[in-house]
Amino acid sequence: MFTGIIEEVGTVRRIEHGAKGARLTIGAKTVLEDTKIGDSIATNGVCLTVVSQTCDSFSADVMAESLRRSALGSLQSGSPVNLERAMAANGRFGGHIVSGHIDGTGTIASQKREDNAVWVKVKTPAPLLRYIVEKGSIAIDGVSLTVAAVTETDFSVSIIPHTGAQTILLGKKPGEPVNLECDVIGKYVEKLIQPHKTGGISTDFLAANGFI
Repeated sequence: MFTGIIEEVGTVRRIEHGAKGARLTIGAKTVLEDTKIGDSIATNGVCLTVVSQTCDSFSADVMAESLRRSALGSLQSGSPVNLERAMAANGRFGGHIVSGHIDGTGTIASQKREDNAVWVKVKTPAPLLRYIVEKGSIAIDGVSLTVAAVTETDFSVSIIPHTGAQTILLGKKPGEPVNLECDVIGKYVEKLIQPHKTGGISTDFLAANGFI
């Protein structure tokens, strides 16, 4: 599990493409501290497992499903990436619950400065927008953010200077893809109430619950 608080920005050094998957080698420093083979590092919000490492880099395999679901396939050698190690049991929970399992991608629509903050608008597919609510949480490229506004086609967040300086978000240009992970709580709630939505109230339901 992750928190969406980025520890450092790494750099893609090499991408080795397989038949459908790929192996990424990423230059880093902070996230390598106390990291061993088999540990998880969120890379632009995607949970990846360290399969090898050196003193200043790590490599991770990316399966075909992750490439289809996320924007990792658009990375190139030299691309900057947000990095975060899995949350330690004794660490502070500074962001929100982030699993590292991407729901899909959005597209940067615009950036607009307002005093010391920058508003970022993200065009988002309808199947993802249903889980995005105003004042709720969203992870964009692994960064935990609060949703400031939602429309039928997009949502907006406000980036403070610290977040802008510590992540790659403000370096994104309109039209560039970003990984999105919606709040997992909303998805679980939808799953739990789904039987009642599809089944409705029947005589069997009323009888089972003591109404008849």
